[in-house]
Amino acid sequence: MYNILIAKYGEIGVKGKNRYIFENKLIRNIRNMLKPMGKFNVYKEYGRIYIDVDDSNYEEVIEEVRKVFGVVGVCPAIKRDQDYDLLKETSLYMLKERVAQGAKTFKVASKRGDKSFRLTSQEMSIDIGGYVLSKLNNPDIRVDVRNPEVTITCEYRKEHILVYTDAVAAYGGLPLGTNGKAITLLSGGIDSPVASWLVAKRGVDIEAVHFHSYPFTNERSQEKVRDLARILSKYCGPIKLHMVNILDIQKAIAEKCNEEETTILSRRFMMRIAEEIGKSRYCDALITGESIGQVASQTMQGIVCTNAAVSLPIFRPLIAMDKVDIIKLAEEIGTYDTSIIPETDCCALFSPKKPVTKPRLERIEKSESKLDVEGLIKAAVEASVMEVIEYGEHA
Repeated sequence: MYNILIAKYGEIGVKGKNRYIFENKLIRNIRNMLKPMGKFNVYKEYGRIYIDVDDSNYEEVIEEVRKVFGVVGVCPAIKRDQDYDLLKETSLYMLKERVAQGAKTFKVASKRGDKSFRLTSQEMSIDIGGYVLSKLNNPDIRVDVRNPEVTITCEYRKEHILVYTDAVAAYGGLPLGTNGKAITLLSGGIDSPVASWLVAKRGVDIEAVHFHSYPFTNERSQEKVRDLARILSKYCGPIKLHMVNILDIQKAIAEKCNEEETTILSRRFMMRIAEEIGKSRYCDALITGESIGQVASQTMQGIVCTNAAVSLPIFRPLIAMDKVDIIKLAEEIGTYDTSIIPETDCCALFSPKKPVTKPRLERIEKSESKLDVEGLIKAAVEASVMEVIEYGEHA
């Protein structure tokens, strides 16, 4: 009986004169998310976004729409021609459905979009509530206006009526593509995919760069990262993934620098390379999955040394999160099972036995002076390979 979904948005509603830009972008993003399922009528009316559905597909469509950044909730609703008696009958139908699921208390919330109608919104709620109670004729069901188990919302508009109950929670955020572009350092671990997702949720388009040490690391580790990018592309759209081999850089560091500084020196090279690629791709920032104190290079001093290597701002959305919370989010967005597949990455390859945890920038820069920094970066960037990763596409 459900024939329409209401995609509710949050922050977009306070965007003032620019709101239509965000709304139009959100509509395009919803259409793109639903494209694999077929063609859907997604449109804006009365400051809301609607999706036409039917009983055979509405649950699947809800599950997809709730993943679109900018949507805070999705309501399955029944839309019919304007008729007050029909509005009451539809409310009764919907309440019966919720009672069958175990609800015992309810309230009616009415909205009178057609101001010429004889009843006010409050009068509508009282009238409809009395009607459904009399028709149910069940002493166990009662009205509770303060803390109801279910709220039946009834809208009487100029062209039609709408009836719906509670919304299915969505991810919120802002529509993808409304807040610039950033490049993420995407490893095969748990953290960086979550960090990428969180920044994309704020409306930022993302590209990704992955560092590997082939043939010291195998091709399976690269395929794992492609799989992670593919999962992220479900939320973020097609992702341009830049594959960069840093084996020569790691060899040079191991040969000419102190072993304990290997990790932080490698990290600075990664940042510089990501910045170089990011600038060429018109990115405004870098994204990493760093969290304070999680590993040796993520101490406060290590982060300071990393920041000093680049001029672009670095977004670290996980910076104060505990690992258990990061894992929960990875499970929620679907990256966790792929992230924990055991594959050797480039960071582990030349990892020192006792990495420096409180590096001093002047010492790190002195060690770097032994290396042809510009030459190594240029060679790595020029040899990088860009791939476009799309959801549902398999290598």
